[in-house]
Amino acid sequence: MPNIKSAKKQMRQDIRRTAENKHYKDVVDDVVRKAKKGVATKKKEFVSNAYSTIDKAAKKNVIHVNRASRLKKRITRLVK
Repeated sequence: MPNIKSAKKQMRQDIRRTAENKHYKDVVDDVVRKAKKGVATKKKEFVSNAYSTIDKAAKKNVIHVNRASRLKKRITRLVK
C-alpha cells in the first residue's frame, strides 16, 4: 500500500480506469460477437453498431487502432 498521498490518489485513479477499460473491452467483444451472428442472419444494423463501438474504443485508447482496424476488416470479410 502506498504511503504518500499522491500515490494513494494515483492508485484510486488506476483502479477506476482499469474498471472502465475492462467494461469497454467487454462491450467491444460482445458487439463483435453479435455482429458475427448478425451477418449470419443478414442484419446490417449489428455491423454498423459494431463499427461505431470499435471506433469509439480505439478513440479512447482502450484498444489499439490497429486492432480496431483488424476487427472491422474481419467483420467486413464476413459480410462479403
